[in-house]
Amino acid sequence: MKRIVLGLLAATAMVLPAFAADVQPAILYDLGGKFDKSFNEAAYHGAEKFKTETGVAYVEFEVSNASQREQALRRFAEDGRNPIVMAGFAWEDALKA
Repeated sequence: MKRIVLGLLAATAMVLPAFAADVQPAILYDLGGKFDKSFNEAAYHGAEKFKTETGVAYVEFEVSNASQREQALRRFAEDGRNPIVMAGFAWEDALKA
């Protein structure tokens, strides 16, 4: 059993660098900014934890009005960012566009 667990851990350790090389995350914060004590701030803290644990940097953008949602989402998608994390539930219309 110990050999199986050690084998799985070794396999995981070999896969993580390959995973990190393909990941180019982006965080899109909604109105209120990233320190809103709500969804945005939770996304920020999660992104920081991810960066600390993996060493993979992320880009971020705070919308200042609702019309920027679709533009920001398109820009990051065109830049090849993956995953794109959108904080909050107000992004629904931008995703449908």
